[in-house]
Order: sequence, then C-alpha cells, then structure tokens
Amino acid sequence: MPTFDRYSAIGAREDLSDVIYSIAPTDTPIMNSIGKSKATGTFHEWQTDTLAAATTANALIEGADATSITVVPTVRIGNFTQIVGKTVQVSGTLEAVDKAGRKSEKAYQLAKASSEIKRDIEAIITANQGQSNGSSGSSARVMGSLLSYIKTNTNKGSGTTAGADPTTIGVSTRTDGTTRAFTETLLKDVIAKVFVSGGTPAALFVSPAQKQVVSAFTGLSAQRYQVPTNGQATILAGADLYQSDFGVLQIVPNRFMRTRDALILDPEYAALAYLRPFQTNELAKAGDSDKTQILAELTLEVRNEAAHGGVFDLS
Repeated sequence: MPTFDRYSAIGAREDLSDVIYSIAPTDTPIMNSIGKSKATGTFHEWQTDTLAAATTANALIEGADATSITVVPTVRIGNFTQIVGKTVQVSGTLEAVDKAGRKSEKAYQLAKASSEIKRDIEAIITANQGQSNGSSGSSARVMGSLLSYIKTNTNKGSGTTAGADPTTIGVSTRTDGTTRAFTETLLKDVIAKVFVSGGTPAALFVSPAQKQVVSAFTGLSAQRYQVPTNGQATILAGADLYQSDFGVLQIVPNRFMRTRDALILDPEYAALAYLRPFQTNELAKAGDSDKTQILAELTLEVRNEAAHGGVFDLS
C-alpha cells in the first residue's frame, strides 16, 4: 500500500512568515540634519545680513568730527510652501480579514506612505528646482531646492557647456555644465570658499557613487584626528570624517541626490519650515472602504546661502 504523503494530503497549513521584509531605503540624511521652523504663510520669508569688509584704513584723526557710515539694510529672502501627500484607500473586507505581517492594512499602508513622503522631500530639497507660486486649479506651488540657493561658494564645470549658478536665488535653477571627475582639489576649493565667506563647513553630502570617489582621496588617509587619551580613535580611511584645513567634515552618502552634485552644508543655516506638519485626514466614505490622506505643507529655509557650498557638474 502506498505511503500517504504530503503530496496527497489535504489541509496542511501554509507556511507564511509573519514578517514583511523591505530593503527600500528610508534614510533622509539632509532632512534629518537641518533644523525645523514654523511658517505662517504660503510665502515664508527670512532676513540675511553681513558685515562690511575688514579694512586697514580705519584710522580716525584726533579731534576730528564724527562722520556717518553708509548703513546697509538687511536682505529679505523667501520660499514658497509645497504640499506633499498621498492617499490610501483600503476596503472594509481587507481590513477585517486575518493578514500575515500586519494587523491593520490601513495602519501599515499609512506608515508606508509616510516614509515615502519623507523620501520625496529629501529628493525635492536636493533636486535642481526653483520656487513657483503655482496657480489656482492648474499648477501646484513648489519650493526652491538647495541647488537654487547656493551661489556664492561653488565650483562648476566649464568646457563645451559651462555650468552656471542660479541667476536669482531661490527662483532660478542651476545650469548644468560639462561634467568632470570629482577631485580633492575641487573639494578643498569650495571648503575654503565657505570658510572665507564666514561659514563653518560641517558636512559633505554626496551620492553613493561620489562617496566611493571621496573614500579614495589620497590626502584622506594621511590625515590624523586627535582624540583624548582615554577615547577611541576614529579611522578615517572609510571617509566618514574628513579633516580639512578648516575643520572636520562628516561625509554622508545620500541615495536621493544627483550624482553630479556634492553639497557642503552647515546644517545650522538651513531648516524645513512647516506651515502644516504631517497630518492624516479621514476622507468622506463613498462605500465599503476607508480613504485616508496623509500630507504636510512645508518649505526649505536656507538661512544664509553663503554658509553652504557645492561642487557641481561631477561625472
């Protein structure tokens, strides 16, 4: 008599893991590094200022009458808020049935949508995007990205097509130029420009491909980072830290950046200003399903673009 085996049996339970595995990246390094502030209108503004250039001619004649100096007003800069969001619709049946890996399909999909929106924000603030007020019913408001603000401290491509900085800060986009290899000389040039402008370069954000290039910089392995005698030394060969002539920069790979850009930022001088923080809105029921919208309205606040820099047009 043949053996009764699994191939013939009826009723064996399925073996489905109760865990859902995803390797989609959710890290948003620039968004997590910069500050947060509050917007109170769809056009968010702030002011910048600077000091007069240092001069050796500051010598007053004894007994002379005081003379007035030319007073330079502050500069107002702004950015439009952008609404970002997603809508999730789940049937009543799907929410009720027993599911593997999650108890509530609605909660799972909302958490997923929230992570996707944050990825979108990271991609937006590193894109080559200028601000726009949009128009009623036809086009959305969009914020200006970091690339539309960084103008003072840059190193860009030349050659057949020359790169160009934004003409109007926050409004114009960059003109992409002929690409060239990322070198330590280019990096040092922009770090020095940021320092001379008064900034404190703190972090270098690069694409994964450019992170591998930076890790191979010959000068990096020759650097030494002082630590207390009772502390643990930091090995710099992985290029997680870069000891420049003007301070230590953290080198951070960013999956959502363009490969052609390398951004040198001082996170203290940038923030995301929220007009409406992340919120969920239960939409009206139109049948046997729940429709939920998750959204936020925010803009990028580049508090002083001269605190930042960029090496652009990288191959």
